[in-house]
Amino acid sequence: MTDVHLDGVTKEYAGSTALSELSLHVEDGEFFTLVGPSGCGKTTTLRLLAGFESPTEGRVRFGDDDVAGVPPEDRRVGVVFQNYALFPHMSVAENVAYGLRFSEPPDGQSKAARVADLLDLVDLSGMGEREPDALSGGQQQRVAIARALAPGPHLLLLDEPMSALDARLRERLRVQVKELQSDLGVTTVYVTHDQEEALAVSDRVAVLHDGRLEQVGTPRDVYRRPATRFVAEFVGDNNVFEGEVVDSAVADTGTATPTTAHDTSVSPLETKEVTVRVNGTRFALAAEPAADEAESADARSVSAGDTLTFCVRPEHLRLGTARERGDDSWNRFEATVASAEFLGERTRVHLDWDGTPVTVRLDAFEGEPGDRVTVGFDADATRLLD
Repeated sequence: MTDVHLDGVTKEYAGSTALSELSLHVEDGEFFTLVGPSGCGKTTTLRLLAGFESPTEGRVRFGDDDVAGVPPEDRRVGVVFQNYALFPHMSVAENVAYGLRFSEPPDGQSKAARVADLLDLVDLSGMGEREPDALSGGQQQRVAIARALAPGPHLLLLDEPMSALDARLRERLRVQVKELQSDLGVTTVYVTHDQEEALAVSDRVAVLHDGRLEQVGTPRDVYRRPATRFVAEFVGDNNVFEGEVVDSAVADTGTATPTTAHDTSVSPLETKEVTVRVNGTRFALAAEPAADEAESADARSVSAGDTLTFCVRPEHLRLGTARERGDDSWNRFEATVASAEFLGERTRVHLDWDGTPVTVRLDAFEGEPGDRVTVGFDADATRLLD
């Protein structure tokens, strides 16, 4: 197995920049996911790792080895494409064996034994003689994965392999893929535009936007502590507000910290609490970062009159009638119910707050459009954004 490094990689196509100074480290045996909207550079990154493209600037390293000039067939990389790319004139077993065309099976196995083991591994035992078009979409996907694993790659690359499947099948297969990767311990880079999928399967997630890295971290960190407004709005539902700082309390930490997720400048002051006015309503925001968040936007020093952006996840908002929620520790505002979506276990409620849309996610909701409700959230549930 191997770890993977991208060192300041830029990729340009005829004057168009697909990636800009991208630096990433994928650890040995890690399930690492690239997520972002179409055109953000996810597939370009995968093609650079596979050797199908070369960087305009920067280096791609496998361990300590610069792989510039190393052809795809010599990189010990397995690739699963978005459309599976199975050969219709070959049987399932022949498709899997095709992955061995440039190398012998690992551990001295025969090709037939390797194919049989892989079909068993992906729950397709006894289907080796079938043709690909006789299989379901999920089965075809597993054949493609088995073919990529046949030569015992050090790195497995998955380019949106479930995008053509229905939602229920996607959920089932992503669990199987994660279990398979965990059992094999193969370093895996997975590309998807589906944020839920990225959060569900990954050890770490990198969020890309316009060819640049917005944030990298565990799924929990990226969801709970987005570093930028783009991450906050792209990864899951979120309520993003912008207001004017009315007051802030700061303390001298005695140490310098970065002022934003991307900025390398420092400030000796760490904001502890901020009061912000949005739509004429004052909110108290807890702004002290955790010990491991030295690079978060929360570590900024802000002053009265500054414009500040913060977010609150829908599940952290609570509803009551206009006369409830008298707890002074909560931030509160009144809004009008616009609509509600029943989603089974949860209900997503859409509110109108003086022209600002607000989303709340609740276990149950019995209100009607037009109802006036009080919305409350705790100061600790907020996240300041760059």
